[in-house]
Formats: sequence, C-alpha cells, structure tokens
Amino acid sequence: MKQKKEWYRLDNAGKLYPSITSTRVSTVFRLSATLYNNIDSKVLQIALNNIIEYFPYFKVNLKRGLFWYYFEHTEKYPKVQKETYYPCMFMFYKNKNSFPFRVLYYNNRISVEFSHSITDGVGAINFLKSLLVEYFNLLGINTDSHKIPSKEEAEDAFKKYYVKNVPNPPKLKKAFHFPFKLNSKGEYYIITGIIPMDILLSTAKKYNASLTQFLLALYFDTIQDFIKSNNFKLLPVVINLPVNLRSIYPSNTMRNFFISVTPQIDFRLGTYSFEEIVNYIRNYMQLTLNKKYINQHIHHNVKREKSIFIRLIPLFLKNLMMPTIYSKYGERNYTTGISNLGLITLPKSIEDLVERIEFYPPPSIGNIIKVGTIGYKDNIYISFGSLTKTTTIEKIFFRKIRKMNIPVKIETNRE
Repeated sequence: MKQKKEWYRLDNAGKLYPSITSTRVSTVFRLSATLYNNIDSKVLQIALNNIIEYFPYFKVNLKRGLFWYYFEHTEKYPKVQKETYYPCMFMFYKNKNSFPFRVLYYNNRISVEFSHSITDGVGAINFLKSLLVEYFNLLGINTDSHKIPSKEEAEDAFKKYYVKNVPNPPKLKKAFHFPFKLNSKGEYYIITGIIPMDILLSTAKKYNASLTQFLLALYFDTIQDFIKSNNFKLLPVVINLPVNLRSIYPSNTMRNFFISVTPQIDFRLGTYSFEEIVNYIRNYMQLTLNKKYINQHIHHNVKREKSIFIRLIPLFLKNLMMPTIYSKYGERNYTTGISNLGLITLPKSIEDLVERIEFYPPPSIGNIIKVGTIGYKDNIYISFGSLTKTTTIEKIFFRKIRKMNIPVKIETNRE
C-alpha cells in the first residue's frame, strides 16, 4: 500500500498568494548574503541538502485541492542555481516537483528567494542563517549546530491567536498611486542605499523616533514633495507596513505571521513639516502596535477564511476571482510599502566572513515601488524595488538623507 505523504495547509496569509501570482506580481522576496570569497556551488548544494531536513515545511510542492491549495512533502531536493537575471522574478512553483523557494549564487553572493505563500521575512532569515552556518561548516569553519524542528514551527499562528467577536478594522479608501510607466515584464530594478547605522540611529533619536518611525516619516515626506511639486490630484498617501507578530505573541512559527498596519496622511489638509510627520507616525505606532488593534486584523483575516461561502468556492473560481479582489480591495488602498527586517546577527565564528546582508521586497503591479530595509554589522541597507524606469522617488528620498548630513552610498542593478 502506498504511504500517504505528509501535507500542510497554507497559513492564513499564504493562502492568498498562489491565486494572485503572475509575471508582474511574483509574490517573491529576496534575502542575500555577500561573502568575502567566491561561492563553491558544489559545497552550497551539499549544505542545502543537509539543512532542508531541518525545515520539513519548506521541503514541499504546491498541490491543488478542490477548494484550496496545499503543500505536500516531497522526497526530492531543491537544486542551487546560478543567478542569471533580475531578482524576485516569477517562480513556477505551481509546476510539478517545483519548490516555493530557490537558492541562487553569483560570484561571492548567496541569495534565497521565497514565495510569500510559504513564509515571511523571519522564516527566510532563519533559513539563510542555517544555510550559511552549514556552508561554512562544510568548509571546515565549525559553528552552531542545528536545532531539531518542532511542530510549532509549522503551525498557523493566525488561527492559534484568533479571537472571536472582535470588530473588523476600519476600511481604507483609495490611495494615491505613483503615475509611472511600467517596465517590460520580467524587469525589476533595485536601488540600494548603504548607510552607517550609528549615524542613522543617532539622527532618528534627535526626533525621538525609532529607526522604522524615522524611515516611514522620511518616506511620507518624500512622497509629499513629489505630489506637491507636480501638482497631482491630492489623495490620501497610505504606506503598508508589515509587522512581525512574533514580537507580540509567543510564537516560533516559521510560516507567515505578520499583519500590515497602514499609517496614512491626507495632504489635502495642508503641507506637513517633517516634525509633524514624525509625531504622527510615533503616535500612530503607539496606538496600533498592541493586541487590541492587532486582534482586529487577525480576526478579519481568519474570519474570511472560515466563511462557509468562501470555503465552498471551488479553487478554479478562486483563482479567477482573487486577482481582481486583491487589486480592488488590497493594493488599491496602498500607495507603497516598506518592510524593515531589523538588525541581523550571525554566529561570531562566521560574522567576519560575511560582508553584507540585503533584503529586496516582492514586486507588485499595484504598488510599483516598495522598500525593504535590513541592518547588518555597521550598516543599514535600504533597497527600493521598482517596476518602473523612473527614479524620482529614490532620488528625493536619498537626497533628503544627505541633506541631514547622513552619508549614503548608492548601488543599483540598473544599466
């Protein structure tokens, strides 16, 4: 008798992504580590083979059910690939024997790219750390051993912390969107600003703001300058900010566990000084980053999944409906997004072997410019991911940083 394979339901956030993914909405994000020496691809493959057993919930193929997609365990192993094109490109993980992530190498850089259907930034960081540790172990640099995976790592934490009888969060209205022409399909441009961490943090402290609050305020101020200098129609500017819920609820899940908070400023009310924007962001974050507010979002998302009506819609109809619904009720309500993965640390034995770590946000036609930030050692890496050749927003943003006497080095994959 054929043994039944282990399978996993997609988590509450992940359920959306397979139905909306396309060449323009890849739902794929990237974490990369740049080493001081070139990558040995054969050693990297062995390292991947070794660590994937510690991440059984990633060693899966996406399968179609009658009503939902699901992940099924596979005995096959993912193959490392040499990077040849743009980052965060469309992933054919709906195909048989394809994985919802990939491991890439190029010269001295290792990159992991994940579909958001399977994990978020925290899960990807832990995977990349384990891959680096094993890679250097195989090169004879002994460091931390791997932990045995626990059932909690594969749980859907949204359902675990779902609270009934909570009102839905307020609905958002249509937001301002950048009026830029799209790139050709398959092109995703990155502009990264490398900034000394101590100087950026000390500047944020002058405004009594955290790093995330400071960067959010700077981004709002950038968009305000862009709108008013071009006399565009004034609509609310809404920035999508993912929040890691593991810092609020006791969970070790390696799957998606985040919600998006949505600070917004309506510039029809007038021009805001930078100090006013910082004060608004600080107060907004204090009000929203608590369980009472977050429970509303978890309740709203899980309630929709539990709906008998939604559950009984066949998968082929969900695939037809979801892209339109997501466009109309999802990214239509956001101007852009910014994700801060925080400060990344590696074991001391390998820290000096890794020069930098970067994070690129997933491309999306609804929000054609997004920002991903991450800290490693002495620097903050702020990466704009863009589906347009226009670089006006990035230029305004980094010029504002330089006007604050903060040094920034700019790098890009644009030709």
